[in-house]
Amino acid sequence: MGWSMALSTLFWLALLGVIIWGIVRLTSRRGRSTVQAPPLSAEEILRQRYARGEIDAQTYETMRERLQTSDRAEELSAPRS
Repeated sequence: MGWSMALSTLFWLALLGVIIWGIVRLTSRRGRSTVQAPPLSAEEILRQRYARGEIDAQTYETMRERLQTSDRAEELSAPRS
């Protein structure tokens, strides 16, 4: 009789734990958005790196000019429809 009571108690505690775990999982997913932000442009990434201090002003300007030059070259070489 002692074992059956212990197993019964263990069963109900396990069931309660699973129910609580399920509720927590369901409610924590509601706040998350499944929509992803659009990818950042190369210039935006460059601005963020400069703002964080990863690159200096001279490097920022050099890289920004290269990006603008490559963008213009792509526009000129793109076939017109």
